[in-house]
Amino acid sequence: MAYVTKDKRERDGLVKHTGGCHCGAVRFEVWSAPDLHVFNCNCSICTKKQNRHFIVPKSQFTLLQGSDNITTYTFNTHMAKHTFCKTCGVQSFYTPRSNPEGFGVAPHCLDPGTVCSVTVEDFCGQNWEKSMQKHQTIRSMSKPTTDT
Repeated sequence: MAYVTKDKRERDGLVKHTGGCHCGAVRFEVWSAPDLHVFNCNCSICTKKQNRHFIVPKSQFTLLQGSDNITTYTFNTHMAKHTFCKTCGVQSFYTPRSNPEGFGVAPHCLDPGTVCSVTVEDFCGQNWEKSMQKHQTIRSMSKPTTDT
């Protein structure tokens, strides 16, 4: 008799979300909680793009297709890597300045069916350095929580 064992990420309460850009050229999967903690930043670029995102470690993100269809925009400190689809222009994910060892994933680019709830936290990106000093957990959000 064969037993199906749960992936360690599933045992830790994570679910596999899939998603991508509008045209479908870029597709990814990300392991995260079904209850998302999303940041709403008011820095210059996030305001223009209405960039809301949740943060995961690199180990919990896999680009499934479209690496050749992604382009990157940087500015100011060039720490954040704003990636987007060359065809449709949608930013499904990016590398945030706060967590260069992880990914910021746009919850609105996830396929339906795996998100239970979304909690949105405002982040004052207009005063980035001061906001990062005050925030107690944002830098730890891209630290691996499981061995995958």
